[in-house]
Amino acid sequence: MYTLGIDVHKDESHVVVLDDTDEIHDEVRVQNANLDEIAKQYAGSKAAIEATSNYYTIYDTLNEHLDVVVADPNQTKALGVVEAKNDRLDAKLLAQLRSAGMIAESYVPSKELRERRALVRGRKQLVEKRTDFKNQVHAVLDQQGVSYEWDPFSQDGREILAGEDLSLGTVARTLIESYLSVIDELDEQIEQLEELIQERAASLEETQLLMSIPGVSFYSSLLITSELGDIDRFDRDKEVVSYAGLDPVVRESGDSRTEGRISKRGSPRLRSILVQCVKVAVHTCEDEYLTRFFERIKRRKNYSIAIVATARKLLVSIYHMLDRKEVYDPPGVSA
Repeated sequence: MYTLGIDVHKDESHVVVLDDTDEIHDEVRVQNANLDEIAKQYAGSKAAIEATSNYYTIYDTLNEHLDVVVADPNQTKALGVVEAKNDRLDAKLLAQLRSAGMIAESYVPSKELRERRALVRGRKQLVEKRTDFKNQVHAVLDQQGVSYEWDPFSQDGREILAGEDLSLGTVARTLIESYLSVIDELDEQIEQLEELIQERAASLEETQLLMSIPGVSFYSSLLITSELGDIDRFDRDKEVVSYAGLDPVVRESGDSRTEGRISKRGSPRLRSILVQCVKVAVHTCEDEYLTRFFERIKRRKNYSIAIVATARKLLVSIYHMLDRKEVYDPPGVSA
């Protein structure tokens, strides 16, 4: 049985093949488009690659013929005896760790989950771009010394911007018109993605369950479930909290034990959307269960800590809802 360590780059990869005695049997640099040939040659063998920006396609290619795992690059390097300084050593280290069963594996989502992630992440990117251009409009108005309390992006605000009563130079007016044109185009693209997001979320049991939570929408439910992945891979709620990076960093010394800030491991998108959902649930929907918890923590600590703690509370509820396939029904809440 052979073990392959594959150091993946954008267009090509360095492959080191170890035999049963962990000696190098073969070593080759190959175009990524030809990795399937290597996989077929060593079909049935173990293999390891690192999680990179383009690893999904490579993983799918290799996984048809090899028992392949994706290594967490930070944890894997920490296990190395010496720091790998080139592609050959990187590939050899991956092969050795895979052979020894010491690979710190990264979760590989299914193709369906990847599509969901791409959809919600794409929408988020467009919204962020739109915000950038809106900020540019505000910046031009500020530079021109325009004081305003009206919304430049509302119908009334657009009419004011286009009117002659507003004192703007030719360049400033041209820039604003250009920015508004881009904003309009982004609005259309975002709307198209939101229609697809709503359609996808409405068709899935897990997202429908999450939408029974006050403050959770089509978009947020799809984002949360796509970032979490298969809920069955978690054995308990603490694992989900740790995966989301909402667990406190614990420092122990002798008999003392202190909890600090959250670890912030895992997906920042997941943490961000949970915080957004909590703010809506507490401030807009006034959900009794989450609001009561939030207010109790805020009295003891402060607003920011209370929001994060409530986001963690919400995530625990989400885990149990998905695990048990139950709608939102928190304890101790009056009907």
